[in-house]
Amino acid sequence: MLYIGCHLSAAKGFLHMGEEAVSIGGNTFQFFTRNPRGGKAKAIDEDDVKKFLEFKDKNGIGTILAHAPYTINPCSKDENVRTFALETMQDDLDRMEYIPGNMYNFHPGSHVGQGVETGINMIADILNKVLKEEQSTTVLLETMAGKGTEIGRSFEELKNIIDKVELKSHLGVCLDTCHVYDAGYDIVNKLDDVLESFDNIIGLERLKAIHLNDSKNPFESHKDRHEKIGEGSIGTDAFERIINHPKLADIPMYLETPNELDGYKHEIELLRNLKKEEE
Repeated sequence: MLYIGCHLSAAKGFLHMGEEAVSIGGNTFQFFTRNPRGGKAKAIDEDDVKKFLEFKDKNGIGTILAHAPYTINPCSKDENVRTFALETMQDDLDRMEYIPGNMYNFHPGSHVGQGVETGINMIADILNKVLKEEQSTTVLLETMAGKGTEIGRSFEELKNIIDKVELKSHLGVCLDTCHVYDAGYDIVNKLDDVLESFDNIIGLERLKAIHLNDSKNPFESHKDRHEKIGEGSIGTDAFERIINHPKLADIPMYLETPNELDGYKHEIELLRNLKKEEE
């Protein structure tokens, strides 16, 4: 089963996002938990949640993915910024329990000159504070392109974070195709090798989601500029191999390309047509 969707606005609630996803041929979706630049989250509408869960079951919507705001930086030099990251993640994970069994993705952060090891320790420290044994949400570390002092530019860095977290069972990884390609993982010509490396270092059982994004920049550019599917340096042929790779079967995939709904609908149709297995 190809579970595919795109990034949707949460402004009108979960039911509206579910309806939008289905209207463009999707069977999952991603959303920001609050304004991507930070701020207070909108109050949970329990009636909307109830209607969405009924709609989700009726329409076969798969695991949805919440995305933390870009402004959180768990490994900032500034204690206030780290506190904001901690409080935001705690609040987001509490809210995610209204829709149990789903996923929450965040950018690991930038060490801003403190060094990778210090940054990794800070990220792990916050995860050890926010993760709870009883939670049903899986928290995902996103692979990053490696611009500036970003942490998560390599599988080894993500593995080092995971190793320092006590509740490892609640952790996974979201692989962003634009980010890993820009970071120097050749998913165009050596997809099998990249997946083997991921498996050897982190373990494919931790790969819980994929961000499907083409890249505006060339291989190993460390730029992180998303492009529409087939219009960047990764290309349609590579995405055909990705969505048909047996090791990636049943992993939900989310588009974050520079599109409106009509554009996402076109990309979902394109990718479904590239899928070789019958559903």
